[in-house]
Amino acid sequence: MQVAILAGGLGTRLSPLTLSVPKPMVPIRGRPFLEYQIEWIRRDGFDQILLLVGYLAEQIERHFSDGSRWGVSIRYSHEASPMGTAGALKRASRHLKDPFLLLNGDTYLPMDYGKFAKRFKEVGTTGLIAAYDNSQLVAPNNVRVSSEGLAVRFDKGDPGEMTHVDAGAYLFRKRILDRIPAGRPASLEGDVLPKMASDQDLTAYPIADRYYDIGTFERLTLAENALR
Repeated sequence: MQVAILAGGLGTRLSPLTLSVPKPMVPIRGRPFLEYQIEWIRRDGFDQILLLVGYLAEQIERHFSDGSRWGVSIRYSHEASPMGTAGALKRASRHLKDPFLLLNGDTYLPMDYGKFAKRFKEVGTTGLIAAYDNSQLVAPNNVRVSSEGLAVRFDKGDPGEMTHVDAGAYLFRKRILDRIPAGRPASLEGDVLPKMASDQDLTAYPIADRYYDIGTFERLTLAENALR
């Protein structure tokens, strides 16, 4: 199965660090953060990778090239200007296979992706979302999981009735692209996933594996400690 990784964001909350380095390339123990993510998914047998790049893309391409050094095959989809997480996915449509695994390029989630893919074969929804049980209070809950196992609500602004946290890993059938408007910026978190949840077109995959994102300097420090 193909793995698409969102790696084009500006990383403004890590400024001034990201003024000269794209967020996925922020060094941890002397290596770009994205290396750890690629090595983990390769371990689980995923070796076809599509990097969705934009900001300072040349640094990512120069470092990873075709991916052979890491035992994977890497291709690239470029955006000339920021299109948001969903917009970048829409732009990459001609490169995407059906289905595909989607990861956030600033999130390290050490779970079993083989089991994740196996579960996806058992559901009929367009998407499967890794939903962290938040036992360590990583972030405010933003996903509500029903007793039937569906993600019935997705809202990053209202944690009140939520039960889990979006852990930054998804499996999608390619028909998700029909939900994304063409030619303008769009967000998975704001424009696509909430509607999928309300349409009962998103299954939850509850996990207890702690994820680590590098969205802020505080979280970057946590990720550095975990990756030791």
